[in-house]
This record gives sequence, C-alpha cells and structure tokens, in this order.
Amino acid sequence: MKKSTIYTCTGDLGETSLVGGKRVAKHDIRLDAYGTIDELNAHIGMLTALLPQSIQDELAPLRVIQHRLFAIGGYLATDVTDTALREASRIEPTDIEYIEHRIDTLDATLPALHNFILPGGTPASAQAHICRTVCRRAERAICALLAHQPIDTEILQYVNRLSDYLFILSRLCNTAEGVAEICWDKRS
Repeated sequence: MKKSTIYTCTGDLGETSLVGGKRVAKHDIRLDAYGTIDELNAHIGMLTALLPQSIQDELAPLRVIQHRLFAIGGYLATDVTDTALREASRIEPTDIEYIEHRIDTLDATLPALHNFILPGGTPASAQAHICRTVCRRAERAICALLAHQPIDTEILQYVNRLSDYLFILSRLCNTAEGVAEICWDKRS
C-alpha cells in the first residue's frame, strides 16, 4: 500500500476544499469556525498531557469531548446546500447531557465559588483556562457563521456547555493538586 502524501499543493493559492469538494477561500468564516474548533481540540490534547495523576479519571471524558469536537469540525466543514451532512458529524442532545453531567459531577466536589477566579495555578489548570477561552472564541466564530446560514442548535449548546465544563475542570485541577485558586482582587 502506498503511503498517502501529506502535502497536496491544492491550497497554495489561498483556497481549500470543504467536505464534498466545494472550494472556498481560507479566510471564509466557515474555516474560522472549524479551524478554531480544531485549535481547541489541540489545546485539549495538551490538557490531557498535563492532567494531574489524581484526576486521571477525567481523561476518558476529555477523549469523548475530543471526538465530539472532531464531529463538530466535520459539521462546520460541510456546506449542506451542496453536500449531505454525514451522520457522524451530528451532535445529539445526549452529547449535551453528557457534558452537563460532567459539570454537575465535578462541581459537586469543589468548594463553593464566591469570587471571580483568575487563570493560573497548576499548569493543567492554566491550560484548562486556555481551552475555555479558545472554546468561547470558537462559539463566537460559530455565531458569525450562524448569521449567514442555519446551524443546528445542538452545536452551539454543546460548545457553550463545554466552556463551562472547562472552567470547572480548571478548578478541579488546582484543587486536586492542593493549589489555591487565584481570586480576583478588584483593588489590584
């Protein structure tokens, strides 16, 4: 079997192909949306590498999330006016419920929150905050795309819940390592 070629040279002039083959400019808002989802997935990969040993149980949920983000990328890379959406690219209500369950489960183990928290603490916590902010940027990019075409509400709901999960996970990373959260001091 011949090894596939990594470089195709088809994007050398600033265009790329969507799922189905339609060519679009690399600055298209659709690419911004699924490119930011891809960036988020990469940051979550880094988070999995930094996850404290004491909360390795959260590795499996993070892998599930990475697979769902890949599906969202496929959804966003499909112009449904030209190409049928693949079933594997759909987000279901059960995917949103899964994230909500993870949030509730983890939040129940954390101390009550009485202040705004600054990003930081352990490397894993800081990385979870980076993931959270990239997730919010992805959400904004998806909303920009939504202004031009319909997007399944489950996509936006999932990404919105995911940023909440990443915030809770950032808190868990600090707590698991015995590192105090950095509370915002409005006088500083």
